[in-house]
Order: sequence, then structure tokens, then C-alpha cells
Amino acid sequence: MDTTYLPSDYLPIFIQLGLALGFIVTTMFVTHNIGPKRNSQKKDAAFECGIPSEGDARTPISIKYFLIAILFVLFDVEVIFMYPWAVNFKSLGMAGFLEMILFMGLLLSGFYYILKKGVLKWE
Repeated sequence: MDTTYLPSDYLPIFIQLGLALGFIVTTMFVTHNIGPKRNSQKKDAAFECGIPSEGDARTPISIKYFLIAILFVLFDVEVIFMYPWAVNFKSLGMAGFLEMILFMGLLLSGFYYILKKGVLKWE
């Protein structure tokens, strides 16, 4: 099946893209021009969940916070790889089982390394 695409085949995509962008630009322009412009000190103040803001937003944050966040994402993504394996467990056979044992071993060795380094300990 040799299919050649002509530039005219993409015309509906470009029309839809143009309409979407036109709608976005039009609504932004119209709402900006006809919307109310009532500024006040209270309205222009920083607002965070109804709690008055305190201090400076540029205070340094502990690197532990970022390490925990990255580790969470890392282990969460690795767990996602287990779902397709679980669905196809029977069809993968012994080779698929051994590959998952290897994968889990590497995952747990990384978790053991993290525990030994003390990354998860809060001070």
C-alpha cells in the first residue's frame, strides 16, 4: 500500500489549527478590551489560598524537598511499567517473569541505595 500525501491532504488540519488560534486570539483580545479595569491595592496583592502572604518568595528551599519529589516521580514512573507486564503476564512466559525479577531487583537496589544514603531522613 503505497500512499503519497499531497499538501492539500493537510488542509483540514491547518484550517482547524487556524480556527483554534483565531478563537484564542479573539477571545483574549475581546475579554481584555471589554472587561472591567478596577485596580485596587487589595486586588493587586499576592493571594495564596486565602492565607496572607508572609516573607519573601525567594527564600532558599532545602534540597531534600527536591530530592524527595524527584524520587517520587522516578519510582512512580517505574511502577507504571509494571502494569503492562501484569496484564500480559501469562503471554510473556518465564522470560518475561525473569525480566521483571531483574527489573524489580534493580529497582529495589536503587531504593536500598537511597535508604543507605539517608535521603529519606528528615531533620
